[in-house]
Amino acid sequence: MLSTILIILVVIIAAVLIYAATRSNDFVTARTASIKAAPEAIFPLINNFKHWPEWSPYEKLDPLMKRTLSGADAGKGAAYAWEGNAKAGKGRMEIVNSVPSSLVSLKLDFEKPFRASNSVDFTLKPSGDTIAVTWAMRGSRPFIAKLMGLFMSFDTLIGKDFEAGLANLKKAAER
Repeated sequence: MLSTILIILVVIIAAVLIYAATRSNDFVTARTASIKAAPEAIFPLINNFKHWPEWSPYEKLDPLMKRTLSGADAGKGAAYAWEGNAKAGKGRMEIVNSVPSSLVSLKLDFEKPFRASNSVDFTLKPSGDTIAVTWAMRGSRPFIAKLMGLFMSFDTLIGKDFEAGLANLKKAAER
């Protein structure tokens, strides 16, 4: 009886591991908000890391977080490194493309709590009398992330942060 239970347990674990291995190697998380402001009012809030404390939900994870700005003041070449508590982690992001009033692309590298490299795009598109601002992050998922994704939704977790950040961005731009 015990050997039968053990065999069934091994088969279930193997099936979960095999299923996780078949999941996509890549992920995309994106959220969009409509902001009633000119793109010229929204764009500098994203394109200049000095403005991120006004709207980014990640800025509030650790009030004592060490922040280092380097490179250009804004736009392509501007960089932001941080090191904080277990929630904030450690990493660096750099603006790799900046198209005035329409696009800011970042290279985002995490060191802690885990190593990962992702790309982030903020796109601004006119939509009637508002601007549709989309915050999207793309990256690859190692096996452990695929396995964890079977039990928790990264899109939901990250998406909540993006939604909060876009709501804060909306408040800051619509003042």
